[in-house]
Amino acid sequence: MAGRYATALYELAEESKSVDAVLKDLQRFDELLDSSADLKRLVKSPVFSAEEQLAAISAIFDKAKFTGLAANFIKLAAKNRRLFAVDAMIRAFRAIVAKARGELTAKVTVAEPMNDARLKDIKSALKDVTSQDVEIDVKVDPSIIGGIIVQLGSRMVDASLKTRLSAIQTAMKEVR
Repeated sequence: MAGRYATALYELAEESKSVDAVLKDLQRFDELLDSSADLKRLVKSPVFSAEEQLAAISAIFDKAKFTGLAANFIKLAAKNRRLFAVDAMIRAFRAIVAKARGELTAKVTVAEPMNDARLKDIKSALKDVTSQDVEIDVKVDPSIIGGIIVQLGSRMVDASLKTRLSAIQTAMKEVR
């Protein structure tokens, strides 16, 4: 379902020559979603009706001056009771845009938010490995404790502290 919505949005954005603007607006909404537990609850909870979700999203968008195709898309998702899948729709849209531009997308999981310099270093390292531009989809997951997990296509590198500690724990059990 997320793929169908994302494809429809991409076709509309392509037709109106606003793919970059839509991408930027979706990124902005994704950041809003990550920074607000209340908004996340509104989006994910089946307790709220479509009308309540639409009213709340509309109020948030008015206050944040969030307009355009991306805003209308998210409102449509709320109206159709599909707001719970908006994060998957945003990821699918990013993947479609990346594929159309010939870019690769890497999923990067870190324990705490990264600064721009570190993000740039990771992009550069991935470009050296793949010889292509690589977009990065960053997810913050404190449960990995530290380190980084990078998934690029079917390849994955897990250098998280959680995995290392788990490996040490397994090795200690084998010693007994």
